[in-house]
Amino acid sequence: MNEYLLENNDFLQTVFNSIPSIIMIVNSNGQILHMNLTASNKIGVDIREAYKKRGGELLHCEHALDVPEGCGFSNHCKECVVRNSVGKAIQGNKAYREKSFMGIIQDGIIKEFVFMVTASPFEYEGERYALLVLEDISEIVKLKKLLPICANCKKIRNEEDYWQEVERYFTDNLDIEFTHGICNECAKKLYPNLVVKTYRSEKV
Repeated sequence: MNEYLLENNDFLQTVFNSIPSIIMIVNSNGQILHMNLTASNKIGVDIREAYKKRGGELLHCEHALDVPEGCGFSNHCKECVVRNSVGKAIQGNKAYREKSFMGIIQDGIIKEFVFMVTASPFEYEGERYALLVLEDISEIVKLKKLLPICANCKKIRNEEDYWQEVERYFTDNLDIEFTHGICNECAKKLYPNLVVKTYRSEKV
């Protein structure tokens, strides 16, 4: 790689925009100064609209409109992990990473999301900022809870009350594709002659 490539703002901007998580650069007041393309697409605004606004306002946090002053000023905002992580990072000069549950208004309905929030401080031209990363881990947290699974066929019941194959459930919910093999115990049950022959040939 060309040693001067990293000095090229276009290259760095391309890298910044290729990261699949929501990334924002915020000041000590929690105002957004810049964000990547993923953030722009998921939130539905470009940087010009987002400039100097707060994350809760753009993400449609359920508490963003609790008071006329908006995001960052209600009683609920005092406990906000996103807001507090940015403050701690900038003041303490070290990165903070914490899980946050957030109610977000979508189509007039409050939906609960879970984000892994990372705030990492940096300084530029004498001013202190934080790189704020929001990773949506809602599906992972959901799967950590008890899943209704059939005791016989091992299908999983989804939120629509339909029974799905394990593979299909994980593919639909976490975009995980499966490859298939066979464990030793099942191989012995299903193919006893083959397993015995293989074992004997290895012993010879």
